[in-house]
Amino acid sequence: MQSHLDQCRYNMVEQQVRPWDVLDDKVLNTLEQIPRDQYVPDQYTNLAYADTAIPLNAQQNMMHPILEGRLLQLLDIQPEDNVLEIGTGSGFVTACLAHLACHVESIEIDADLAKAAQQRLQQHSIHNVTITCGNGLELSNPNIKYNVIVLTGSVSEIPQQLKQALAQNGRMFVITGSAPVMQAHLITRTDDNSWADETIFETVLQPLVHGKKAEAFTF
Repeated sequence: MQSHLDQCRYNMVEQQVRPWDVLDDKVLNTLEQIPRDQYVPDQYTNLAYADTAIPLNAQQNMMHPILEGRLLQLLDIQPEDNVLEIGTGSGFVTACLAHLACHVESIEIDADLAKAAQQRLQQHSIHNVTITCGNGLELSNPNIKYNVIVLTGSVSEIPQQLKQALAQNGRMFVITGSAPVMQAHLITRTDDNSWADETIFETVLQPLVHGKKAEAFTF
């Protein structure tokens, strides 16, 4: 069974991720080394390497593997980077971030998902991650700065508080808008009061809990 899954993992990298212009060796190696099948819910093990969004609960899905690969490449994560992840989900992207970075702080609003992800990371001896349960769109300590920020669900608009939480030259991956057309952005902090905003591609991603702006009330 495991050799079959290993082959599926290799195929995912070579036939899905690489053709989507993910060519960074350290990202491809990360995706080859971390067993995605051990981060999906048990009933979806056979879909772990498929080009699909695997359900985690009634509201949240895992990203498609191609999107995971693309965001890891765009963020150009360095070994000394401190990373903030909004939406731990299954813990798979968390594990990839931890493999590339110095430390990952991950915030998950669903207590069950946070606990399960914590257990999976411990089982794989990944210790440079801190998972907390809460709303990652409302940072408890606005004075902490991060080299990299990742939102694993979409938002209506780019949160100003998260832009402020970027360190100098810090990068943030965020998907904004509403279905059927959303934009993936790479935000880079260029100085104290300036950010570069590059729209990279169009996609669709499930919203973060609290990620959608409340509709204006009309009579």
